[in-house]
Amino acid sequence: MITIEQLITQIEQRQPIVNKAEIGAEQLRQEFSSVGSLTTADHEQLSFLADPHYIASLADTQAGAVLVTAEYRDQVPASAVALVVTSPYLAYAGASQLFARDSLSNGIHPSAVIADSAVIGDHVNIGPFCVIGDNVQIGARSSLDANVVVEANTKIGPDCVIKSQVVIGHDSVIGSHVRLHAGVSVGSEGFGFAPTRDPSVTGWERIAQLGRVVIGDHVRIGSQTCIDRGAIDDTVIGNHVIIDNLVQVAHNVRIGDGTAIAAQTGIAGSTSIGKRCIIGGAVGITGHIEITDDVILSGMTMVTKSIKKSGSYSSGTAAMPTANWRRAAVRFRQLGRE
Repeated sequence: MITIEQLITQIEQRQPIVNKAEIGAEQLRQEFSSVGSLTTADHEQLSFLADPHYIASLADTQAGAVLVTAEYRDQVPASAVALVVTSPYLAYAGASQLFARDSLSNGIHPSAVIADSAVIGDHVNIGPFCVIGDNVQIGARSSLDANVVVEANTKIGPDCVIKSQVVIGHDSVIGSHVRLHAGVSVGSEGFGFAPTRDPSVTGWERIAQLGRVVIGDHVRIGSQTCIDRGAIDDTVIGNHVIIDNLVQVAHNVRIGDGTAIAAQTGIAGSTSIGKRCIIGGAVGITGHIEITDDVILSGMTMVTKSIKKSGSYSSGTAAMPTANWRRAAVRFRQLGRE
């Protein structure tokens, strides 16, 4: 159970609780089991109002405490404790971490295979059937779930969480507070081949990928995402980058600090993406281009040229009745002939 006092401490890492001085000692000791929506929460759950569209649910909520802005403070029922903040959604995000279940691993499992030359920090958890290669370094308090493979000469910083079936290729560098979810591939061989005279007969000549993957601090990478090692230079993921599931980051890509990338995005090789960009789902980005800072790419956008000016960009067409789409496609083809 989590007390309001603990919630306040967590939330105030990002923003102040405006009415903290008004919360009494007995209220500070009030305990909560989880987070719930305004309509379903009970007196042992914390809730929040982040979108004014849900204001109708506030007056009748049974939640024990509600995160709200000052504008809606007076509409919180007397049965709930109002926690007034500038951004309820941000406050909810921080508070939610207190209710998350910790990894069940504890210490180093006897089935783990760890090279004698590996350096394992204090209070590191290593789960069943993990394989840790030569000269690997794992920082203090990091946790590896079952069946994680860390190849030789890799460095993993402190306080990292690495879920099952993650494979980290040799010579990778991973910062602190990094979360790699199930099935992530970091540092696998990039897709580099040179054509022979006739690839149908003599095939393609493989280009050895000699670079690394370098990941900064406070990075989150979702399940089944692949980040390829560089061909010559490194593939670099900056600090505070968040990447969803099923994203492909090709060799030599560079992603700036604070950028967010949604699922099924594909980024081709040697592309550079700036800071604080937001990339929607199923976006395709060609190789060898540059995208500047503070760019938003809406879902399914196809980027074929460098973007040098910050702002929002889109491409493709929204869904419409098939007959209408066919007529529009005919007109589009006709425009191409003019």
